[in-house]
Amino acid sequence: MINMEKLINIMKELRDRKNGCPWDIEQDFSSIAPFTIEEAYEVADAIERQDLDNLKEELGDLLFQVVFHAQMAAEQNAFDITDVVNGIVDKMIRRHPHVFSKKKGDEKIENAEQQTLAWDSFKEAERKQKAHTKNETPSLMDGVPVALPALTQAVKLQRRAARIGFDWTNKTEIFDKISEELEEVRHEIETEADKERVVDEIGDLFFAVSNLARHLEIDPETAVRVSNAKFTRRFKAMEELARQSSEELKDMSLDEMEALYQQTKRDEKRTMKAKEK
Repeated sequence: MINMEKLINIMKELRDRKNGCPWDIEQDFSSIAPFTIEEAYEVADAIERQDLDNLKEELGDLLFQVVFHAQMAAEQNAFDITDVVNGIVDKMIRRHPHVFSKKKGDEKIENAEQQTLAWDSFKEAERKQKAHTKNETPSLMDGVPVALPALTQAVKLQRRAARIGFDWTNKTEIFDKISEELEEVRHEIETEADKERVVDEIGDLFFAVSNLARHLEIDPETAVRVSNAKFTRRFKAMEELARQSSEELKDMSLDEMEALYQQTKRDEKRTMKAKEK
């Protein structure tokens, strides 16, 4: 039995102005949004670690965030959790006519790639309809959330532009663009340009690198997280090597720390080779 109704009632009690929790009562959409984003990242973290027990827990935390937002909206007579659920049900049915339409034979989706194209087509039509309703001029860039992680947002913008052919035709061109942007960063720094210009050029460099990742079908956010985890793992190994020598990293020279870092890399390679055998 799903205790969804119980969860909704718990949220109502937490937000009760008379007997609820002071912290929950004080929250609004803006103050809760960072927690919602954090919970989504914790779901992603559990997936990357392949920890299904933790994934179950984190999905529950994320679901609670949805209920929290819906309760605050209900208090403003805007919408409630029923409207949220009905909205996503209607959207899924509308965007999957090949599955749910009574005339399934009219819609042919052979693989995931075709479904992605169809999904994007439905979303674009919906964005145009929203723009028309608001008497606005639609843009291909509409609907890309500004709150997304920057690299994820960059990839989404690039994919939108690619739909009309505004895209690199081969990876060599992207490598050239990355080299160009790197040189521009170097130029701004060497000529002691103001910080805003340096920020602008570094942003262009990240944008170009994320474009390469997209063409290689690699999520740049995932790639950076992998590198972050690798650096953390190796740094901790450095700390352990230093302790084994009764030393601390803060007391070592840069050359000494670099030597330890290279040792951790060699140790990792030996461990990987041993596992392969």
